[in-house]
Amino acid sequence: MSATATCHCGACTIVVAAAPVEVTDCNCSICRRYGVLWAYYVPGDVDVSGSTETYVWGNRTVVFHRCTMCGCVTHWASPDPARQRMGVNARLLPPEVLAAARVRHLDGAGTEEYVD
Repeated sequence: MSATATCHCGACTIVVAAAPVEVTDCNCSICRRYGVLWAYYVPGDVDVSGSTETYVWGNRTVVFHRCTMCGCVTHWASPDPARQRMGVNARLLPPEVLAAARVRHLDGAGTEEYVD
């Protein structure tokens, strides 16, 4: 069953093929500042609409997107089209959809391993 995430102002919507079963709480330097929970998908299973601006840093393997109107972080994608993984900010999903997902904790600041 699909699920729809929206930014605060509603200008950006993300429709995912299925509600997430689990989401990731990463403690790396950017994720902890953004305050996001990531739900991972194959890019073909995600439909993003609305205007976003991007931010890229470090080794430039992840492009973060945010709504141009309200600034909510919506998702990240890879600049490499061969990479079949992207992250959707699950905090933009309806509360009942997010509540049904298991939260996993990723030590992105250190070991790059899940610690739960």
